[in-house]
Amino acid sequence: MRHRISILFLFLGIALSATADEVVFKAQAPSQVIVGRPFQLTYSVNERSRDLRAPEFTDFDVLAGPYTSTSSSTSFVNGRRSSSFTQTYTYTLMAQKAGSFTIGPASVKVDGENVQSNGVRIQVLPEDEQPAQTGQASSAGASGATGAAGTGSSPASASSAGSENLFVRTIASKTRVHEQEALMVTYKLYFANVDVAQLTNNTKLPEFTGFLKQELEQGEIQTQLEHYNGRNYQTAVLYRTILYPQHSGDIKIDPAHFEAVIRVQTQQRARSIFDDFFATYTNVTRMLTAPGVTVHVSSLPGGKPAGFSGGVGKFTLTPSISQTEVQANDAITIRLDISGAGNMKLLKTPAIDWPEGFEPYDPKVTNNFSTTTAGVSGTKSIEYLAIPRSAGDYTIPPVTFSYFDIDEKVYRTLSTPEYTIHVKRGAGESTAAGTQSAAVVSYTQKEDIKQLGTDIRYIDTKKVENRKPKTESIHYKYIWLFYAIPLLIAVVLLIVLRKQIKENADINRVRYKHANKVAQKRLKAAAAALKANDRNTFYLEIERAAWSYLSDRLSIPTAELNKENIASILRQKNVPEELIDDVRNVLSTAEFARYAPATGHAMDDLYRDTTNLINKLEDQKI
Repeated sequence: MRHRISILFLFLGIALSATADEVVFKAQAPSQVIVGRPFQLTYSVNERSRDLRAPEFTDFDVLAGPYTSTSSSTSFVNGRRSSSFTQTYTYTLMAQKAGSFTIGPASVKVDGENVQSNGVRIQVLPEDEQPAQTGQASSAGASGATGAAGTGSSPASASSAGSENLFVRTIASKTRVHEQEALMVTYKLYFANVDVAQLTNNTKLPEFTGFLKQELEQGEIQTQLEHYNGRNYQTAVLYRTILYPQHSGDIKIDPAHFEAVIRVQTQQRARSIFDDFFATYTNVTRMLTAPGVTVHVSSLPGGKPAGFSGGVGKFTLTPSISQTEVQANDAITIRLDISGAGNMKLLKTPAIDWPEGFEPYDPKVTNNFSTTTAGVSGTKSIEYLAIPRSAGDYTIPPVTFSYFDIDEKVYRTLSTPEYTIHVKRGAGESTAAGTQSAAVVSYTQKEDIKQLGTDIRYIDTKKVENRKPKTESIHYKYIWLFYAIPLLIAVVLLIVLRKQIKENADINRVRYKHANKVAQKRLKAAAAALKANDRNTFYLEIERAAWSYLSDRLSIPTAELNKENIASILRQKNVPEELIDDVRNVLSTAEFARYAPATGHAMDDLYRDTTNLINKLEDQKI
């Protein structure tokens, strides 16, 4: 029996030690306070403690404390008992001056051991200026605001809900940028002495015409204090977006509109002493207007590198190759990782100049982007696959990627190394050229029939009485046709095949001939996406149809494909300026609409304009 009791106590001790909570001692205080307004600093520990040693409260006045309180609770869930205990020490403090201050850690003793808390950092805002300034919703530098909305600690009266107490500002991170340089636009709510019940869905944002936009994910709205124009306000971010200007000049962002429901105390005559305890309130709807802002966009400087395709930001290029020694008909993969921050979604895919004898495939592009307040950043990974068909040593020239460094304001060009590929002869290697060479040899080595001797004579049949008619042996006279006709057919096929091989070797000619066919295939896919209301696929196919058609039809390498080169070549081919403008408009609209919101009507117009443009270019015989 004693042995069993000992085992029972042993297991009980193990269970109690396993379930014992770790001692947690932490300090909590508001992250923002105002000079002259009391606030509370609390220290809490989950075990019984004693001998609190608080830090020096420099720059803060201690109005009261520490007050000690304890709380405990016990619960049973599914037959299991759990309990918790908290001991709290509370100070009431008041800041002496504005600034950012740190209160050091405190310590207590728990079971004879010293336990230390964390420190807290507090931002102290200055007091409101007296009297309160008005007209605070006006634009200031890169920001501005008019309108109203907000939540406060106490209900507002109808008269207090004026534009000086609640408004929305339009805040642009910068108003002077270069083309394709990212800027962030924020709509922030400011309120004081106003109680906002909710913000409705009746919101109207501007179209952001002239920009490509990338919305930032908006989580739950959080409020914080901010000292603005001499007053302290509660603020909340309503909407944020990253914008990329698409052309130079002054671009105006139109005003935005928000709707808020404000809780206002009803004004009525007091009829008894209890009316002050049972006040009534009503909800009032207010339309808030955030003003527009003008962004001054500078064009990119001259001296653009040959491989520049519009990249603006800060990037790095990391190349890799699967292998440099392969057998014929084995695949080679080159991978390029373009990493950094900037207009990542608009970066063009660099082109590789594969050696003759390699069969390349369309590159596979993988985007891993994230959008933050600093802009779009991440990695664009491009995998190029090609198959060498013949043995030999080949050189793949460097691949270049050029961009405009937005920090240094200069163009930079990144390059991969030059790769030397050694291709061994494969076991089943055979080429069309080799087969044709054998056929040529087999035909050219044939000779006419020769008479080798005269010892054999034809039988004279004139003396035969019942000889056959002469017409029955006429086919012997034309028997050479059975040899000549196949030989003639073979020669014709050889000439045709050689011409076809020669034409197929001219990659630009092949692309020229198939440009319209490829474009029509893309347009057919775009029409299917339009019918299915698949917006992303529609704009992707439209953009590919326009760019790939112009690249193939004008024999422009992908790395050099841009609007300036296209317009220049079209002028050299005497294409009317009006049609060149149509080309620019379609390319710009397709590129812009892929990342900007658009209606179904706009998608129909873009599809029709792209189809008409390709048909007009076909009529020009460029």
